[in-house]
Amino acid sequence: MNLEILRKLGLSDGEIKVYNALLDIGVSSINNIHEKVGIDRRNIYDILNKLIERGLVSYIEENNKKVFKITNPEKILSYIEEKKSNLNEIKQEISKVIPEIQQVYQSKKNDLFAEIFKGPEGVKAVWDDMLNYDAIYWIGSGMYVPDRFPAYWNDWNKRRLKKNVKSYHLFRYEKKEDYISFPVKNMCTGAKFLPKEFSGNPTVTAIYGNKVAQLLFGEYMNVFVIESKELAENYKKYHKYLWDKVAKD
Repeated sequence: MNLEILRKLGLSDGEIKVYNALLDIGVSSINNIHEKVGIDRRNIYDILNKLIERGLVSYIEENNKKVFKITNPEKILSYIEEKKSNLNEIKQEISKVIPEIQQVYQSKKNDLFAEIFKGPEGVKAVWDDMLNYDAIYWIGSGMYVPDRFPAYWNDWNKRRLKKNVKSYHLFRYEKKEDYISFPVKNMCTGAKFLPKEFSGNPTVTAIYGNKVAQLLFGEYMNVFVIESKELAENYKKYHKYLWDKVAKD
C-alpha cells in the first residue's frame, strides 16, 4: 500500500517504511522489521520510538522481547486533531507577543528597506503579505502563480475577496485568452492588456502599500521587495499612466 500521504503529517521516509512494514506483517519483532525494510537495526529502534510517541505504534513484551504493531488506524485522524489543537495553542501564545515583536521590528526599519525572497515559499510569503493592504497594482501579470500553484492561488484569492483587497492587473498581451478562459470568477478587480512591446522575460511588478515587489518566474523564482513610500508612489503613477494611456481592455 502506498502510504506517501503520511508524509504530510511530517513522517520521515523511514517512519513511513516501518509503519508500512508493520501494516503488512502485523505483530512483529525488530528482526522481522529489519528484514522487511533493510534499515539499520539501531535506526529502526529510533524510528519505532518516534512512531510510539506519535501514538501510531504500540508494543508488548513476549518472552522478554518487544514486539510491535500499529495502533488502530483511526489514531491517524486523532493525531491530526491533536496537532491542530497544539497549533491553535501555539497560535494563541504567539498572537500575544506579536504586537511587541511588531513594535521592535518597525522601530528598527530604515526609511528604505529591501528584502529578497527565494523559491515557491518565498513567492507565497510575499503574496500573503499583499493581503495586508487595501489594493495591489500589477504590471506585466502573466498568470504565473495561478498556473504553478493553483490550490494556493484559489485559497489566496478567497482570502483576498473576503478582505476586499482590490487587485488591478496590467496583463501581458499574450495572456488575454488565458485570462478569459480562466475557471475562477472574480480573479481581479480590474484588468487591461499591455501592448506586445511590453512582453519579455517572465517578470512581474506588484505595488502594494509602500512596497514594490519584482517577481521573477524563470527557472528560479525570486522576489525582490523594496519598501519606500516615494518609490511606491512613483510606481503607482506609472501604473495609472499605463492603465489610462497605453493598456487596452
